[in-house]
Amino acid sequence: MVLATLLLGAVMPAVSYAHPSEDELIRQLEEQYGRPRPSEDKEPTRAAEEEPAPPPPGMVQTITDYLIIGYQHILPKGMDHILFVLGLFLASTRFRPLLIQITTFTVAHTVTLALAILGYIAVPGAIVEPLIALSIAAVAIENIFFDRLTPWRPAIVFGFGLLHGLGFAGVLTEIGMPQGQFITGLISFNVGVELGQLSVILAAWALLHWFYSRPWFRARVAIPASAAIAAVGLFWTVQRAYPLVAGMFA
Repeated sequence: MVLATLLLGAVMPAVSYAHPSEDELIRQLEEQYGRPRPSEDKEPTRAAEEEPAPPPPGMVQTITDYLIIGYQHILPKGMDHILFVLGLFLASTRFRPLLIQITTFTVAHTVTLALAILGYIAVPGAIVEPLIALSIAAVAIENIFFDRLTPWRPAIVFGFGLLHGLGFAGVLTEIGMPQGQFITGLISFNVGVELGQLSVILAAWALLHWFYSRPWFRARVAIPASAAIAAVGLFWTVQRAYPLVAGMFA
């Protein structure tokens, strides 16, 4: 039922990454770190020009803020990342294969997240987002045809993790990093992301672990759920790629 609720929410027409609580938090962070939203005023007043910049937040505040941003990027608003993690979860009911996949995914998205924030790589979101959606579908489709972790699955998950790291980087690029606390903010955000992913896995395990030993689990749960995830991933791929393709032929 929870998986069905997640999938129903996923196919809503608007694919927006905004969430009211995060919007408020982003606004506060932009004010704290000296990156306010653009103003409509053409010329700032003299008083505004002479007003000293607010002091940067302390380390504890930075850790708290970026932990929340990272966690909220998964729960409740990161439906694409939630479905990807559920796809990894449904690939095997055993702990070791799941641990291999999650660890591989974590290492990969940490690498590209750091490189993108440091400015070493830059890939437009118009390219990254359709590929992330396609990665969701690919993992789910493989679940349907293979009943255990394939030898090539970790390599595939690593490649898809690199894409998801670029997606995570978009959030930090929009917010900005705390001056003088770059590493603290980056690590805190990443820990928040991992806590969000862990929450998804624990919730799925709590709902489904009673049925793992049933002979009908794969046929009645894993395959139908994977098929639904694949359908959503393919829908998102087309939806996200359409503006890019349409622009090429405009």
